[in-house]
Amino acid sequence: MADVIDYKIYGNDLQLVEIELDPGEGVQAEVGTMTYMEDGIQMQTGMGKGGLFSGFKRMLTGEGFFITTFLNNGKQRSRVGFAATSPGQIIPVDLAQIGGEFLCQKDAFLCAANGTEINVAFTKKLGAGFFGGEGFILQRLKGDGLAFIQAGGAMIQKNLQPGETLRVDTGCLVAFSPSVRYDIQFVGGFRNALFGGEGLFLAKMTGPGIVIVQSLPFSRLADRINSMITLPPVSNDG
Repeated sequence: MADVIDYKIYGNDLQLVEIELDPGEGVQAEVGTMTYMEDGIQMQTGMGKGGLFSGFKRMLTGEGFFITTFLNNGKQRSRVGFAATSPGQIIPVDLAQIGGEFLCQKDAFLCAANGTEINVAFTKKLGAGFFGGEGFILQRLKGDGLAFIQAGGAMIQKNLQPGETLRVDTGCLVAFSPSVRYDIQFVGGFRNALFGGEGLFLAKMTGPGIVIVQSLPFSRLADRINSMITLPPVSNDG
C-alpha cells in the first residue's frame, strides 16, 4: 500500500511539485529531479522493487538505472520538491481512482508515493515498435497512491467510451489506461505523407479508458530550435 502524501504544484510552464511528508512517509523519484528538501528528509538511492532486473528494464525506457527514495525520518512534517525536466506541465494521477495501473511514455514519470511500482511495459504489436515514434517501450505505474507525470506544453485528458477512438500524433501521446487498445495507423495518401507536415504514422487509441496527450513534446520543440539555429545567416550586402 502506497503512502498517502500531500502536494502542491508551483508555476505555469516550468513547474515544480512540492511533496509534504509526514514522519515515516516517503516519495520515490527519478534520479536528478529533486530540487530541494527540508530537514528530516533522507535520500536512499537504489534499484527499487525488482532489484537489478528492474534497474536494467528502466534503462530501456531512457530513464535512470536507479530510483531515489526520499524518506521523512524526522519528527515533524517536511517537504521535498521535484522540478519538471522540460517546459510543460506536471499533473497528479491517483492510481486508486483509475484502476491501480497506468501506462506512460518514457520520460513522463517524475515521482510517486512510496510503495508505487515503476516498471516497463512493451507494446503488444511489433508495428508499434518500429513506427510508433515514442512508442514500443512504455512505463507501467502500479499501485494505489499518487503518481506525478510530466509532459511538454499543455496536457489534455480524453475520456474514451467503449469503442470510441482517438488518433494521436505518436510523439504527443503521454499516458493511457491499460484498458485502452493502442495501435499504429499509416496516415495514407501520397501528398499527406510528403506534405502534411506531420508524421507518417498516428497512434490509434480505442476506449474505454483515459488518454492523456501533450501539445508540445520536447522532441518537437528541440527540432524547431535546431532548425532555427542551423538557418543560413542573413546577408547584409546590397
